[in-house]
Amino acid sequence: MTTAAFIGLGVMGYPMAGHLASAGYNVRVWNRTSAKAEQWASEYRGTACKTIAEAVEGADYVMTCVGADKDLVEVFQGEDGIIAKAPEGAILIDHTTASAGIAERLSAAAAERNQAFIDAPVSGGQQGAENGKLTVMCGGPESAFTKAKPVMDHYGRAVTLMGPVGSGQKTKMVNQIAIAGLVQGLSEALHFAEQAGMDVEKVVDVISKGAAQSWQMENRSGTMIAGEFNHGFAVDWMRKDLGFCLDEARKINASLPVTALVDQFYADVQSMGGNRWDTSSLIQRLRKFR
Repeated sequence: MTTAAFIGLGVMGYPMAGHLASAGYNVRVWNRTSAKAEQWASEYRGTACKTIAEAVEGADYVMTCVGADKDLVEVFQGEDGIIAKAPEGAILIDHTTASAGIAERLSAAAAERNQAFIDAPVSGGQQGAENGKLTVMCGGPESAFTKAKPVMDHYGRAVTLMGPVGSGQKTKMVNQIAIAGLVQGLSEALHFAEQAGMDVEKVVDVISKGAAQSWQMENRSGTMIAGEFNHGFAVDWMRKDLGFCLDEARKINASLPVTALVDQFYADVQSMGGNRWDTSSLIQRLRKFR
């Protein structure tokens, strides 16, 4: 039986690991808060481990989904971390949204132990993770990707190799850049309709049948109109991601004026106490400062 270790059981990792267990893999999980790992093990057929070393021992695949670069250094390169304790030949798959630089660093360290590393950030939010319909953007060696893709297919509807290590993270940056502009545009459109005294839901119904249609409009306009912002990816996490985008843009001499502006708008939302609101909460900033 194929053994998979899953490190990090947040809103994304918890259901992703569950899909692997439901597919019949021998899944071992570790989470910084052990109670979460125990809860997962009681819900799925798998094993909650007290240490990373215990989780990755003998694993064919090791998946991670943690917070940011510093967390990756800790779980991968600690004395009892993944690279030190996973077996040679293991394929290490990181689903964290992080920098391209950390992916390159961890790949080089893994190679010294004859392990393959794939950076594989995801898009689709908590709903996509729960439904097994994530978009998975991968960077790494083609041979390792070919082996790992059938595993990731259990929680991804689109699992694509984008290029060498770091390409997955750079693709996710493109994704976040696009989303930032779309959400701000939708927020301004809805705010304009509100201020004009229009039937906003009727407006959305009409324009969603034309060129203005988008995933954000289809899935978030209703909750934005209602002022409900507990539907997924938090503002704090978006600002982390946009920070990666802006850092990488400086390195490659790319101009991101709209992204930089929207990043500051999210800072305003944080100052309003919206750290854990979802990213569609940009409209609240317009409502407050009108």
